Amino acid sequence: MAVSDRRRPGAAAPKWMLGTAMFAPSVLYIILLIGVPFVLAVLYAFSDARIGSTGFHFVGFENFRSILQSPGFRKALRNSIVFTVSAQAIVIVCSNILAIALEKPFRGRGFIRFLILLPWVAPVSLGTIGWKWILDSIYSVITWVLVALHVYKPYNAPMWLGEPHLAMASVILVHCWRLIPFSTVIMLAGRSAISKEIPEAAAIDGAGFWRTAFQINLPMMTPILSVAVLFGAIFTFTDMTVVYILTAGGPFDSTQTLPSLAFATGIAGSDLAAGAAISLFLVPVLVLAAYFMLRLAHRAEVV
Repeated sequence: MAVSDRRRPGAAAPKWMLGTAMFAPSVLYIILLIGVPFVLAVLYAFSDARIGSTGFHFVGFENFRSILQSPGFRKALRNSIVFTVSAQAIVIVCSNILAIALEKPFRGRGFIRFLILLPWVAPVSLGTIGWKWILDSIYSVITWVLVALHVYKPYNAPMWLGEPHLAMASVILVHCWRLIPFSTVIMLAGRSAISKEIPEAAAIDGAGFWRTAFQINLPMMTPILSVAVLFGAIFTFTDMTVVYILTAGGPFDSTQTLPSLAFATGIAGSDLAAGAAISLFLVPVLVLAAYFMLRLAHRAEVV
């Protein structure tokens, strides 16, 4: 007598159904919060949509042609590249130093790790507002200290957020302050994955600290470094919170980046189409950066 394929009531569901049910919330989350806005951005970028306007007409590549001819867009693109490259160089160097310092056990290491993680755990808006007070032209604690030490006179103290070069440096340093903890955690994980026998064997062969760091640890951590740089570059290139709170792109657009320009054009300036076109310009740049970073990491793993 053939056994029926019908399942009895209460029988366990097939594995594919369980996997689908557990995976569905993540897919729905991505579709609603990433997919739908991305599709809308594409539609707006090829239209003449504006805030308060009910008209919606297809204009082709006119918005992209307009922003590419804009001096403000070219300056924002240049600032974004400077912002990303400078911030990542500082973050990688500082996070490596912190990872080396925090790798071996010592008294108070847990508390110091907790303090280092605070900038990443705290809301970025609150931390940036705190830095805005620290760098304020009148109430800056840094300026008060420098004046008290007679480094500057009260009437010629630097305006950290009011001078173009100082404003860009301030934005980069505040962003690094926020991103270094995340990169440090990645570096610590990468260093802990290196077999202890390899540095010990190198020490027996006479390798010092610098030779071990640059010829053994660094090459073995290339995949981890690639991941840290990739995530950091994406966070930096697409971030507008620090720029918007500290300088809003000023002074004279010296700190204006592509995300802040897209917000200023599309939301503050009511030109949704141009703002969407600027934001879509970020996509191919980030895709190319991710491709080359992942390819570099794959080559390092193969070697």
